Amino acid sequence: MGAPMAANIAKSGWSMVVYDAAGTAERAPEGATIAASAAEVGNAADIVLLSLPDGKISTLVTDEMLASNTRRASCVLDTSTIGIAAARDLQNRLNDHDMQYYDAPVSGGTAGAKAGTVAVMFAGSAEKYAEMQALLESFGRPFHVGTEPGQGQAMKVLNNFLSATSMTATSEAIAFGESEGLEMATMLDVLNVSTGQNTATSDKFPRRILNESYDAGFTNTLLNKDVGLYQEAIKAGGHANIVGAAVTNSLGQFTDAEPQSDFTRIYPFVKAGKLKTS
Repeated sequence: MGAPMAANIAKSGWSMVVYDAAGTAERAPEGATIAASAAEVGNAADIVLLSLPDGKISTLVTDEMLASNTRRASCVLDTSTIGIAAARDLQNRLNDHDMQYYDAPVSGGTAGAKAGTVAVMFAGSAEKYAEMQALLESFGRPFHVGTEPGQGQAMKVLNNFLSATSMTATSEAIAFGESEGLEMATMLDVLNVSTGQNTATSDKFPRRILNESYDAGFTNTLLNKDVGLYQEAIKAGGHANIVGAAVTNSLGQFTDAEPQSDFTRIYPFVKAGKLKTS
């Protein structure tokens, strides 16, 4: 996600300093300055954008920047999905060092990141949102979802829970239909003009599953992490969790059996009868 988002930011004319622990040069947008570490990015940039796998890594990266005595950055904009508690913890850490933290997780997959159409769920003051809007629009479609740290994360994890729910439920329904002799393509045609339509029937199944490409570009491991963050928040708040518990169980089984698989592969997993009731 980070590389195509960075490319779109650079195309919009922003001056960039970039670093990626997995290899910077091959992922850096044309014209960007290559940094040797996260600390070096913080020393050279006013605003630091993070696109990282989880809260632990976001914390390690920010701590590396905070340890520098020559830090220039005054603001961290975190597009990662790290959960509500981690976002609030990072805000407190950065505030202690006179830096601002804003969670702005994104949704739309690698295709959306390349197209610059990812939804950006920004949490912060209206004034900061207005200040950041041009930057946010350079790589996605921003929404001002709240003013408190963690509200962007809340929006993102509930979105990914619904995405996981639609994929799991649609997989069960399509597998049932095929067992009754219905063609997948026909079912999708009917569903997409009927009340059962959802993002799985309109996007993932026709584009990634019907042709057996299974290339949505998002792993079950990451989705399982995101749904786990949703579960943590639900349990902490004492909210309803009947559907959530069932989806979490199903996705967990799939991830345990086939870790790092594209999350659309839950359909053949379900169809093969590998999903077990607890």
